[in-house]
Amino acid sequence: MSRSDPDLVARVRAGHMALMERIAAAGGDPDAVTVVAVTKGFGPEAVHAALEVGIADIGENYAQEVRAKWPEVSSRVAERTPRLHFVGRLQTNKIRQLAGIVDLYQSVDRPSLMSEIGRRHPGAAVLVQVNVSDEPTKGGCRPDEARSLVEAGLEAGLSVEGLMAVAGAEPDVAVRRQFDRLVGLSDDLGLAVRSIGMTADLELAVAAGSTMVRVGTALFGPRPGR
Repeated sequence: MSRSDPDLVARVRAGHMALMERIAAAGGDPDAVTVVAVTKGFGPEAVHAALEVGIADIGENYAQEVRAKWPEVSSRVAERTPRLHFVGRLQTNKIRQLAGIVDLYQSVDRPSLMSEIGRRHPGAAVLVQVNVSDEPTKGGCRPDEARSLVEAGLEAGLSVEGLMAVAGAEPDVAVRRQFDRLVGLSDDLGLAVRSIGMTADLELAVAAGSTMVRVGTALFGPRPGR
């Protein structure tokens, strides 16, 4: 594995340490909350910097970015193997490009996606995305559809590991209510993984019971071009 950019590694290490402190301050166990480093908009060097500081879970939002970035990532990986999470809006016609590369599909929100993943990537691990904010522009199934979607995933031969949600841009009390809704639903369904919380609302998610947070800015800074 070629040497990583030391300045980038130092920045990511500092960001990761700050995240661990934030998780602990919110009442969470830093060893029990998985940090997914979202490298949307960054090159392979961001992935390798994350691996260098001990973050093994990497999130991507776009199929084309996975296809462009991941061959170079894979060619440089030695002893540290990343686990790739697809966290963006998922389209049925993109699954063919992702099958065999993605380790966890986080944003599965309809039966057609379950069927296509089951056909293209048998046995894949998935999360059901739930729209807990009831915003029509946000991805995710309705909370009352989550059980049937879990069942559709199991019928497709997939490993349904938990639920995922993106909070709305609302006051903290409303966001916390949305996260509580997701955690309660995951308890009802007997699912262990709760992928909630990003850079801005991490504390609210951890306090609600998040087991997985998806962060980019807190580790890498603003995306290029922003």
